[in-house]
Amino acid sequence: MSVNVDNAKKALDSIIKKSRVHLYKPIQIAEILYHHRTNPQLNIKLSDLETYRNPSKKWRDIICMQFLGRISTSSAKFQDNLFEENAIPPHVLKILGNENQKSGVVEAYIYKAFEDKHLQLESALNYCLKSNKDTFDIKEFLGQFWEQPGLKRSLDKIFEIVVYSLFEVLTTAIDVKVDIYYNNENLNILKEFSSFAEKVLNLNSKNNRKTLDAHFNRVGVTNAADRGLDMYANFGSVVQIKHLSLDEELAENVVTSVTSDKIIIVCKDSEESIINSLLTQIGWRSRIQAIITIDELVEWYEKALKGKYSNILGERIISTLSTEIKTEFPSVGNDDFQKFKEQRDYQKMSSEYWNNN
Repeated sequence: MSVNVDNAKKALDSIIKKSRVHLYKPIQIAEILYHHRTNPQLNIKLSDLETYRNPSKKWRDIICMQFLGRISTSSAKFQDNLFEENAIPPHVLKILGNENQKSGVVEAYIYKAFEDKHLQLESALNYCLKSNKDTFDIKEFLGQFWEQPGLKRSLDKIFEIVVYSLFEVLTTAIDVKVDIYYNNENLNILKEFSSFAEKVLNLNSKNNRKTLDAHFNRVGVTNAADRGLDMYANFGSVVQIKHLSLDEELAENVVTSVTSDKIIIVCKDSEESIINSLLTQIGWRSRIQAIITIDELVEWYEKALKGKYSNILGERIISTLSTEIKTEFPSVGNDDFQKFKEQRDYQKMSSEYWNNN
């Protein structure tokens, strides 16, 4: 193999390694190569970025919706970083395209990486499904993501799922209620905006109060560079989960990304004093409702799974964990992916070079 091909493969491997488990950017490369190989009428010139820059996002999104149930919501600038010199610029993509003419060997290589990462996820999910409140160990579960390089990039999502599952189950098990009502002195304003009150507040002049069950909600998909909100409660609290180190710039992003004055930060134990110090220095400590450490989270999990109320809480938490992993990573256990590989003949890939990482 020439040096050029070796370098192109290293560039591709770097993109795959840096990607979260959804592999949006590698899938985009695979789909460019697939359409270049199979659709000559599209007149794709791999050396000319403008012949595939925008169409390739649509091709990627079709695959992502099919196997991930979502698409990339990153900014256009972040998505286009894929084609910069430190990633897969056109001259590198052209080399990959020349290689890919060999029965889609580079496409198959990318989708094999996608499959491998999701098999690791399936193992983590099976750990939840096969465990019960007596055998499930939160440290062992998280350890699977720490120890497997292919999953470490998605550790933030797993932390988010772990935090959500505990918070939501405890909140609903305690049966917390949220009482909403208005001051009768302002009844005239409510009557003036009666349609607003009905549609938005679900209140009217005859019904001035309602009681809701308290819940936590996950915001949903977040971008690779997103520093925004992870979870929110219908009683005012919002949650930002940080398993990575927090510096002054990131602390500012955490606080300024949401308007709530009831922010809960979940972080490593070693980060708690640093976070407190930083937030105090920049004058935002008053907006932080609480800082919860991973040790506290583990302690609460142990109580829920093996403590006095484990019969009420334990199985609900494990079930919620499993459901959220399936929702976040719908490709796990998806038989349609095997059919997709067969349709494109990826299983016939025979190059030893492209079989090796």
